[in-house]
Amino acid sequence: MTGPQIGRTVRRLRQERGLSQQALAARLGISASYLNLIEHDQRAVTASLLIKLGETLQADLATLSGSQERQLEVGLREAFADPLLGAEAVPEAEVQALAASAPGAARAVLALYRAWRVAREDASGIALPSGRRVLLPNEEVRDIFDDRGNHFETLEEIAEAIGAELDALPAERNHALAERLRRRHRLAVLVRPLEGALRAYDPAARSLILSEQLPRESRGFHLAFQIALLEAGDGVDQVIAQAKPTTPEAAALLRIGLLNYLAGALLMPYGHYLDAARLLRHDMEALAARFGVSYEQACQRLSTLQRPGARGVPFFFLRVDPAGNVGKRFSAAGFPFARYGGSCPRWVVHLAFATPGALRVQLASLPDGATFLCFARTVSGPSARWGDPRPTHVVAMGCAIANAAEVVYADGLDLERAAVGIGLSCRLCERPDCRSRAFPPLEHRLAFDPARRGLSPFAFEPKR
Repeated sequence: MTGPQIGRTVRRLRQERGLSQQALAARLGISASYLNLIEHDQRAVTASLLIKLGETLQADLATLSGSQERQLEVGLREAFADPLLGAEAVPEAEVQALAASAPGAARAVLALYRAWRVAREDASGIALPSGRRVLLPNEEVRDIFDDRGNHFETLEEIAEAIGAELDALPAERNHALAERLRRRHRLAVLVRPLEGALRAYDPAARSLILSEQLPRESRGFHLAFQIALLEAGDGVDQVIAQAKPTTPEAAALLRIGLLNYLAGALLMPYGHYLDAARLLRHDMEALAARFGVSYEQACQRLSTLQRPGARGVPFFFLRVDPAGNVGKRFSAAGFPFARYGGSCPRWVVHLAFATPGALRVQLASLPDGATFLCFARTVSGPSARWGDPRPTHVVAMGCAIANAAEVVYADGLDLERAAVGIGLSCRLCERPDCRSRAFPPLEHRLAFDPARRGLSPFAFEPKR
C-alpha cells in the first residue's frame, strides 16, 4: 500500500473531490509540504494515516492501492504498443503519469483506440452475409461494470425488498419465486422440452417455460431473472440512465447484465451471503451448496460484495472458453486484465482446462511485483442433443495476496516462495526465459543467433 502507486492515487482522489493540498492536509492533521511529498511518493504512509486518508477521501483500501491507475496503465501500454499504429514507443514514466494525472484523458485515449480497432476491423470486411457490419457493445458494458466496481446499490436494495417479502430459506427459494410469479403476476411456470432456448416468456399466454435440460439451480436463476424483468424495470432504467450507454445495442446488453445481477442478488441476499462467505472462508463449492446455486453463480456473486461499510474481500471474476475468449470479466480486486489479445499461458486460468472439474490454485506474480491468489475450475453446461459437445468454460477468481489468509484455498501454500511469474500477455511481458511465450514483446528488437537456442522461442534485446 505504500508502493509507488499510492501518491498518484491520493493526488487523483484529492483533485476529484475539489480539495487543495492545504485543505486535505488540514483534515489529515499534517502539513501541506508533507502531503506534497506523499503525493510524489517521497514519503511512506503509516497505517494510521492510511486509515485517515480512506475516511477523508471516502475511498476503500482497494481504491487507495491504485487499482484504477494500474488498469488504465495496462490499457495504455497495449494501445501504444500496437504495431499497426506506427507510433514511437511511449516511455513507461509517461504512461504512468497520464494514467495518474489525467485519468479522464487516459480513458479518452482508450476509447479512441477501441473505436479505431472497430473501424479497422470494419474496413477489413468483417460483416454478415447481408453486408451489415457488426459492432459488438460488450467492451462498453464491461467498462460500465468495472467503473462501478461490479456493485449496484440500487439493485441490491430492490433485491432486499423482494427478498423480505419472499421470506424463504435458500432451500425453499425456488418454490417461493415460482409462487410469487403465479400469485402476483398470474404466470404459470412450466418445465417442458424447449427447442433452441432455455427460457421462453409468453406475456399473452401468461406462461414461463423453462427447458427441461436446465439443472435445478439454473431454473432458480431463470425464475429470479423473470421476477427482476417484471418488477425491477424502474430501478434498472435508473442505472442505465446514469451509465449513458452510447448505442441501443449497448443499452440492451447492459439491461440484460443488470437483470442477471439482480437475479443473483435475489438468490444470494447480500448480508446473508457475505456472512456465509466469511464463515466458510470463501469455499466456493460449500457456498454454492448452501444457497442452492451453481458454482459459477456463487463465484460471480462473490465478486459483487463491495457495499460501502460492508465490503467483502475484493475478488476478480473471469469466465473463459477453450479458445481463450473471455465471456465475463469483473475486477473488484484490481487485477489488470489485458483487454486485447490473449493472456498468459502460465496462468492457472488456462491450466484448469487440463484437469476438468478439479479446482486449481496458484499464486500468480505479475511483472510489477503484485501477487494474487488465484483459483480456477471448469464448468460445463448440458449438450443440446446426443453428439453435441458440452459447452465448457473455466471460471476463475482471485484476490490480492494481502487477503489470502481469508480464503481457504491459501491453506498450506508457502505465500513467500510459491508464486508463479506470469505476464499480462506475451506482447507486454518482458520475461526473457519463458518457455511458454507465444509472441515476442512488441517494444523489443528480436535477437537471432543460430549458434544458441535459449529457453524462450523468441530471444530479444533489452530496451535501450
